[in-house]
Amino acid sequence: MIRSLTALALALVLSVAAAQNLVVYTSVDEENARSILDAFSAETGIDVQMVFLSSGPALSRIEAEAARPQADVWFGAPSENHILAKERDLTQPYVSANADALVSEFKDADGFWHAIYTNPLALGVRTDVLEQRGAEVPRSWADLTDPQYQGLIQMPSPQSSGTAYAFILTMIEILGEDAAFEYLAALNPNVQTYTQSGTAPSGALGVGETVVALQFSPGFLKLVDEGFPVEVVFPSEGVGYEVAAMSILRGANNLEEAQTLVDWMTSEVGQGQLSAVRTYFLPIRGDVSAGEGIPSLDEINLISYDGGFAAENRTRLVDRWVEEVLGQ
Repeated sequence: MIRSLTALALALVLSVAAAQNLVVYTSVDEENARSILDAFSAETGIDVQMVFLSSGPALSRIEAEAARPQADVWFGAPSENHILAKERDLTQPYVSANADALVSEFKDADGFWHAIYTNPLALGVRTDVLEQRGAEVPRSWADLTDPQYQGLIQMPSPQSSGTAYAFILTMIEILGEDAAFEYLAALNPNVQTYTQSGTAPSGALGVGETVVALQFSPGFLKLVDEGFPVEVVFPSEGVGYEVAAMSILRGANNLEEAQTLVDWMTSEVGQGQLSAVRTYFLPIRGDVSAGEGIPSLDEINLISYDGGFAAENRTRLVDRWVEEVLGQ
């Protein structure tokens, strides 16, 4: 009896020791993050505890917890945020075996971050409401400053959202910095709400709380797929795009599991989950399809910007937006 009890106790200890866990701070929207990470758990047996944080709050929390990390991986947020995390010594390098399958813009050369997916900025437009109002569908960024859209636009705030910061960077590339801020100030009277989350405008568009929404394209593509009277517009001047990335945090308590997530997410199997669970995200591997009905990047006029500039100037540009746009 004693021997059997000892064997049982040992088995329980080994069972606990074998349990695999991973704590993830995700800046991917909660629904899609859960779908992706559930698929990862099903494939690997690693249990994921997920906390959703927009990119700004996530970086602040990671920095505040640097001496005693509470998470293992930062999953999501545009890559310039991960460049900042690297510069602040908040992350650690790991070069995935799949890194060779990624082009240079989708990975850090030293392995401090790897891309998850990429998405272009877009406008989502409620065509039914615009038709009722006798207003036209905007086709360009310039169109958005027209008085016919006064109080009809929702977009995220760059104070908390990497999506909105990508919009600022896009306009700087198109117009130059000073002209870009003049444009953003001219746009402000037409903005109904600046949301905290980068994905909130599409939710408001779906329930009719706004008529024109600005964010990355997946939320709008989903509304179209679900039958909403929504048109997805990629403005004619060109659109910036996010490279959503992931980093392993320095001092991660579950390092092996974190590395497994990086390997899985950059594999053909992991990238295939983007279309399998209908995230509407565009894969970062050329050998993986985005899925039926999802536009390819070569169909869109894309505007690129320097990730190093984006990381180094974020505080300055957001402060300028607060002063010159909100402070009008």
